[in-house]
Parts: sequence; C-alpha cells; structure tokens
Amino acid sequence: METYDLKSIAVSIVLVTVVTWAWGLLNWVWFRPKKFEKYLRQQGLKGKPYRLLYGDLKENLMMIKEAKSRPLNLSDDVVPLVLPFIDKLVKEYGDNSFTWFGTVPRVVIMNPNQLKEIFTKINHFQKSKATNPLVKSVATGLAEYEGEKWTKHRRIINPAFHQEKLKLMLPAFSKVCWELISKWEKLASKEGSCEFDVWPELQKLTGDVISQTAFGSNYEEGRRISQLQIELVDLAMQAAQSPYIPGLRFLPTKRNKRMKEIDNEVRALLMGIIKNREKAMKASEGATNNDLLEILMESNFREIKEHGSNKNVGMTIHDVIEECRVFYLAGQETTSVLLVWTLLLLSKHQDWQARAREEVFQVFGENKPNQDGLNRLKVVSMILYEVLRLYPPLVTLPRAVYKDVKLGNLSLPAGVEIFLPVILLHHDQELWGDDAKEFKPERFSEGISKATKNQTSFIPFGWGPRICIGQNFALMEAKIALAMILQKFTLELSPSYVHSPNKILTIHPQYGAQLILKKVA
Repeated sequence: METYDLKSIAVSIVLVTVVTWAWGLLNWVWFRPKKFEKYLRQQGLKGKPYRLLYGDLKENLMMIKEAKSRPLNLSDDVVPLVLPFIDKLVKEYGDNSFTWFGTVPRVVIMNPNQLKEIFTKINHFQKSKATNPLVKSVATGLAEYEGEKWTKHRRIINPAFHQEKLKLMLPAFSKVCWELISKWEKLASKEGSCEFDVWPELQKLTGDVISQTAFGSNYEEGRRISQLQIELVDLAMQAAQSPYIPGLRFLPTKRNKRMKEIDNEVRALLMGIIKNREKAMKASEGATNNDLLEILMESNFREIKEHGSNKNVGMTIHDVIEECRVFYLAGQETTSVLLVWTLLLLSKHQDWQARAREEVFQVFGENKPNQDGLNRLKVVSMILYEVLRLYPPLVTLPRAVYKDVKLGNLSLPAGVEIFLPVILLHHDQELWGDDAKEFKPERFSEGISKATKNQTSFIPFGWGPRICIGQNFALMEAKIALAMILQKFTLELSPSYVHSPNKILTIHPQYGAQLILKKVA
C-alpha cells in the first residue's frame, strides 16, 4: 500500500511539473502576447496581429532580403533598405504603431517630447537586454548596465573621455592616420591617382587608432583583439536573426564553437594586457602612458582607495575586461562607418568637398591637425553632423519597460519594449523639412540646437544622461582623419561603386566603397 502511495505521489509530481511547464510555455508563446496585443490596441495603437513565436521576424528578414535584391539608385533615402519593415509599418499605421520582436511587442516612438521623456527617465525606460546569450557575448559593460552599477562605471570611466585627456591622445591619432595617408600616397605616386576600396582601409585605421589609444605599447595585441571583435559581431548578428530557444547555445555547432573560441581568446589577451599594465603602474608608482586603459585603471584605483571599506566599490578585473571590449566595439564601429559615409558623400558632392578642403587649409595649411584648429572646423563639423543624421551609427534603440509606466498619453505595461527608430526620426520630413532625405550640411550652420529647433530629433549618440560617453572621441578621430585625407587627396566615386547600405551592427557599405583618390596639386 505504501509503495502504491509513493508511486502515486511520484506520478502526481511529474504530472504537475509537466502541466506547469506546458502552461508556462503556452503562456510565453501565445496567451501573454495576445494579452499585450489586446491592451495596446485598446489604446489606439496599431500593428500586425501576433504570429506564433516569430511575430514579425520572418517578414522583417524577408523584406530586408528583398530590398537588397532590388537595383539601387545613388540616394541617401536608405530607410527602405536598412529598415524596410518598420518603414512600411509606420507608413501604414502611423507613428502610433507596434511591431513584434518574437513574442515581445515593441511600441514605435517617434514623438520628440516622448523621446525626451524616455531618455531622461533612465530608471523607467532601461536598455533592452539581449535575450540571446550569443548576442550578449559580444560585449556588456557600461552600454548595458543599469542602476547603481551603471552610475559607478560611468563615474569611473568618465575621466578617460575628458576633453583634456583626449588632447593627450592627439599624437597617437595623427600617427596612425599618417601611416594610412603615406600608404595611399605610395599607391598614387606613379599615376598621380589610385582607385581602390577604402572601406577595409578605414576599418583597419579605426581599429589601429583604438588599439593605440586604448593600450599604447600593447599595439599588436590590440590589433588582434580588434580583428576578433569584428568576427564576433558578424557571428552574433547572424544569431540574432531568429528567436532564441533556451539551451541552443550549448549545442556544438560551428558558429557556437567559434564564438566561444573568440570570447576565450579576447578575454585571455585582455587579462594579460591588464595584468602587465597593473605591474608596470605599481613599479613606476605613477602614470606610464596616456591611453584609455591607464586612465581607466587609475580612476578605478582612486575609487577603491577612497572607499576601500566598501566591497562593492570599484570595478573587478572582469568589469575592466568588459569595458575594454566596449572600447573596441564602439570605438572602431562608430568612427569607421562615419568616415566611410563621409568620404562617399563628399565624393558625390564635390562642392562640399571643396569647401571642407578650403577650410582645412585655412586652419592648418599643410601641418598636422591640432586641438585648437579642430575646434575651428565649422564646415567639417556641419558635414559630419549631416552624415550622422543620414547614416546614424545605431539605426534603432530599443528600451525595456520593467514596470507599468505612463508615457505621454500612453500606458505601457511591464514586459513590453519601446522601439526608437533613429534613422526614421532623422529622415522625418515633418521634423527636418522636405529635403530631409537629402545631403544638406547647411542645416547645421548654426549648430545642432537651431537645426533641431531644440527638439529631441537628432540622436546619433543617444541623448540625456546615457548619451554615448565616447562621442567626443569619435568626432575628434573623424575630424583628424578627414582633415589629413583632404590635405593630400581629392575624392571621386569610382564607376564600380555599388550603393548598398547594409545594416549589420551599424550601417556598412555592403559591396565596399570604391573611390578614386587624386593627389592634391
């Protein structure tokens, strides 16, 4: 009898477990999304009906594939290519619309007042966490942290990106840029001109700059990390194109194994660099370099020294590694795409190229750029802002809602996400005028505030307290590189150039950036 009772109890436990698991699964893939859908529609929001598990992902990917197959004109109206599904959604349903990222609804927000509220209330609207661990493996760090941890890391990292510290990095910026210029001059030496794809060259340039300015003497290790991070991003973006099934990352697939190998190698390289730098700093009892790593470590040491009794103060070695990975990812990606689209647009718009070159010679002559001169490059600044408007580094910014919250006239329940389509905002004719899709740097002639009418409508680096900490670094590097290139070369589009902006992590030129470079007489 007792044995029978034990068997009955065991069977009951198994049944309860299976039913609970099945209910949880059903709730995740159907009941919860349908409940969200009903709630959003009751508030007047419009979108496509929820589709089991995938939501709008399949249609989104299909539209991207179809957009890439169409013949392209040389146009800066790139939204239908890089964000075709959202572009169609907004045209069909208006600004008050929502889309499905798998089982999660994302409410599209384009109203500047609502955007300002989202960027200001950072505790209410937090960074959307990647549900796929394969995507998370690219980097975490400051860009992903929230609450007290974000506040602590931002405080410790801030000194590394202070304007006075960036000035100390100018020689490193110029040195790496000059190496590239010299290489291009040799290519053009016989005929006075040369034709090649500048995109891989600019990726290498920005990778070398971040290696030099982040790690100084550890230049070769830095270059290796840069190469590995590029490969890891590509693999992670492939993984992000389908809903994540728990446990999938543990399968010994070719992609999973390669991502693990890269992750381990990057961590090992960074650990070695940090440990060696720590020893060098202790031995010299002071600074030995003016690179980002040393400034970060000095700031961290001060934090720990001032609050030594609190074990939660300061960053761990793991934290420092993650921040270094972010240095690479953000530093290389942001500036390389800014430079490549700037060179392509100046090749297309010869009048603006001539104005920029004239300004560079007026300010620097044939000398290398200096900090004071960089601040006087008004035309160059207008051009860079306009490139950032048309081709922003991040096309979209998702935000998560972790508790019920009001946003203007909307009530958003915990569990939904907010979707900020940066590139749609930057191309919106209601905000920027009828010429919003055209390259018109003059719109920034009186600065960003006048161009945007003080609205939150220009957000290439985000906005508010969480604005990208490295934006001044990226703009300084871009100004130096562009000034040195314009001093030596005129730029023309090659007949072989195919205009196909391609969204990966940022917007890349899918088939490269073939230009004709001619030596300046």
